[in-house]
Amino acid sequence: MISILILADARIYISLSLTRLMSAARIISVLRMPQTRFSSTSRSPPPQQSSGPMTNDPHVYVRNKRLKMTVVHARVADNQNQKHHGLPDIEDFAFHKPTGSDKTNIPKHTCDMLSDTTMAHPPTSIDGSPANWEKVLEEIRNMRSSNDAPVDSMGCEKAGSMLPPKERRFAVLISSLLSSQTKDNITHGAIQRLLQNGLLSADAIHEADEATIKSIIYPVGFYTRKASNMKKVAEICLNDYGGDIPDTLDKLLLLPGIGPKMAHLVMNVGWGDVQGICVDTHVHRICNRIGWVSRTGTKQKTRSPEETRESLQLWLPKEEWAAINPLLVGFGQTICTPLRPRCGLCTVSKYCPSAFK
Repeated sequence: MISILILADARIYISLSLTRLMSAARIISVLRMPQTRFSSTSRSPPPQQSSGPMTNDPHVYVRNKRLKMTVVHARVADNQNQKHHGLPDIEDFAFHKPTGSDKTNIPKHTCDMLSDTTMAHPPTSIDGSPANWEKVLEEIRNMRSSNDAPVDSMGCEKAGSMLPPKERRFAVLISSLLSSQTKDNITHGAIQRLLQNGLLSADAIHEADEATIKSIIYPVGFYTRKASNMKKVAEICLNDYGGDIPDTLDKLLLLPGIGPKMAHLVMNVGWGDVQGICVDTHVHRICNRIGWVSRTGTKQKTRSPEETRESLQLWLPKEEWAAINPLLVGFGQTICTPLRPRCGLCTVSKYCPSAFK
């Protein structure tokens, strides 16, 4: 019985010894294997057993690429709180709305030029008219008398000047229709070609082919649409007015392609009836620059030629209404130009709040 127990203990001992030897052999073989980028274990030997308290192993089993990404994120986070000591990044130039209203370092005329809605207006008199407006008007007249402008010889009111009254009225109407978004010399050239081809009367335009009209009036702005409107206007004038044009502002505004500016011009030139000021882009721009107009109850610039007309008619004497358009249009073509106004040559600059001092 004793021998059997001894034999059993020996077998158990041998079995345990073999198990330990096999485990050691496996560990050695793993450590001797070459490390590749697909390996999921570390080359570091297993942690040694200690008698002290157990601590977590700091080893992290991640691929090199993921580890790199972690480092990059950490750098970005650090840079966000880092102050620049060299050239700033482009993001640092982003616009931030100022909290205060300090403009002490900005020249006054620059503030006026940058703002498209507000401006410094000259003082107004008791009747609401701008101070010194008569002096400004006289200075503009003096400058215009010494400088010819395209409007003086090629404006809409010059169209058909040698024709009989009825044909001339129709020529002024067609010239006004063609003038929108088009320079005076281009409009004048189109009117001359229509006249040479015998197409400056209602019946002739009504009978003409639309493609022919387009080729003649080109290159006026939106010539395709304007050729179509010319045909429609000619038909209305033939059917309703015997080849003449409407004699009231409201009826003119019903014609295709005719707006307030054109209607007031046609009423003035064609019928000698001044019912309002003809305000185009030049008049609109100049009146806002010199502080003659503003939106009702504010000091803000008018937003459209029609707002300018309403504001200007509140104080400008009616005897000036007919002459103010060609006067300011020529001034805008020669001196007070849209992009680079010639303030150095302008004698009105001493009264103008928008002038470059």
